[in-house]
Amino acid sequence: MTGMTLKDRIGVDLGRRLPLEDGIRWAAENDVRIIDAQTDIAPNALETFDDTRCGTVRDLLAETGISFGLHTLSGVNVAEISPFCRDAVDNYMKAYIDLAPRLGAKWIVVHGGYHFTACRKIRMQAAIDRLRRIGDYAAEKGVLLLLENLNWEPVLAEVNYMPVTPAECMHFFREIDSPSVRWSFTANHAHFLPGVGIANFIDAMDFSLCHEVRLADNNGSYEIHQQPGDGTIDFGAMFKKIEGMGYTGHYTNGFGSIDDMLAGREYMVARAREAGLAVD
Repeated sequence: MTGMTLKDRIGVDLGRRLPLEDGIRWAAENDVRIIDAQTDIAPNALETFDDTRCGTVRDLLAETGISFGLHTLSGVNVAEISPFCRDAVDNYMKAYIDLAPRLGAKWIVVHGGYHFTACRKIRMQAAIDRLRRIGDYAAEKGVLLLLENLNWEPVLAEVNYMPVTPAECMHFFREIDSPSVRWSFTANHAHFLPGVGIANFIDAMDFSLCHEVRLADNNGSYEIHQQPGDGTIDFGAMFKKIEGMGYTGHYTNGFGSIDDMLAGREYMVARAREAGLAVD
């Protein structure tokens, strides 16, 4: 993102907080250059994006110059193996991929699903097979998928997301082996992964796969998306590590309200500046 300041490169996850059109206008009014949104249910239910609405979104993006991505719902189990349900997951992901060019979305954040402990192996393989298949479909449509590292659950939890650890992430990427499937690094998930942390997580990965970094603070103990400064992440050290890897892509805030995320950019940039980074 040549010519953009660090603040410019930190975007906002609109989720489903606003109708997409209003979200683009809000971003433009507040000098936010990058956004993503979920299009599962109201006010952005996927079925509501007819040609007219898609045209309005594309026009707004062209007018404002905002970069935009989609974000699928992590509650949809990409590791689904049951009859009918497994086909529905394929159709769900294909619908997002079909929608992306109609809206002018440049990427889609996707997930690896979840398992129920006893079925980890079969569900992990189902997730990999599906992402490989859906990755081929995305390549045909010219769409980039960004696979997110998800959050660790307590040891006794029956349900666990995939991929969580660096080893799981790299296993997914080696098995999928598609230029249309790359990495969305959620730093706060890495922060509270026992025995790992952000810096070690990065060092264990092929960081050239990273096309997005997702940000929130975290208390270091369990899954919670906190306002920067309320948790224990050292954002200065984090930016110094990531920027030092040669990363020039975008960041996306994912916590609280849109105004919380707007204010969080200022805090993060201040910490990066204190760490000695050239932020302007």
